[in-house]
Amino acid sequence: MKRGQQVQRAAILLAAVLALSACSTAKTTFMTEAGAEVETGGFGNATMNNTLVMSGQRDFAISLTQRFATDVPNTVNFAFNSSVLDGQAQANLRRQADWIRQFPEVRFRVYGHTDLVGSNAYNKALGLRRAQAVVAYLTAQGISRSRLEAVASFGETQPLVYTQAPNEQNRRTVTEVSGFVKSHPSVLNGKYAEVIFREYVTSATMAEQTTLMGGTGAAGGGE
Repeated sequence: MKRGQQVQRAAILLAAVLALSACSTAKTTFMTEAGAEVETGGFGNATMNNTLVMSGQRDFAISLTQRFATDVPNTVNFAFNSSVLDGQAQANLRRQADWIRQFPEVRFRVYGHTDLVGSNAYNKALGLRRAQAVVAYLTAQGISRSRLEAVASFGETQPLVYTQAPNEQNRRTVTEVSGFVKSHPSVLNGKYAEVIFREYVTSATMAEQTTLMGGTGAAGGGE
């Protein structure tokens, strides 16, 4: 077979392969969810989450607790045998208070923990004092005491690091979402969705105001 014929035959085979590949891709795209070929993950997760929450299959308190822990430090630590809030603890709690103020419908619970040094009875009382100190500080930041539920203490029963030696990671309090304020006028049947919708509208308004301010600055020749 001459070289020219070989090249021509190879070109024909390549064209056939490309055509079959295109047909296969088209078939796959046609048979899959719209947009799946450009989706990188999480397609439809927002709708799925809202559906699960509204139907009661996902606990809204757990969802907000996870968000709270992502947005702000939900833990503060203490010195050995102490329930005094140091500077770092107070800074963390101010951030917690700022977050809590954004969600007037939500209630919180503070859990106190200790390390494994000392008796269980003593440590349970110490953990309770630590949790009470956190509640008092949050209240001083303007958070209604009625939104901070009865404080619970785990004492030394839930250490992060299992060691008999003093350990700062175990000497802590953890703030978590416990539910919604039943008497709050914004709490409707769509509790979680109501909060998210309000946030969405507020963020959109703020963005619009920022855009308008930016446009004015540009027109006026500001810095």
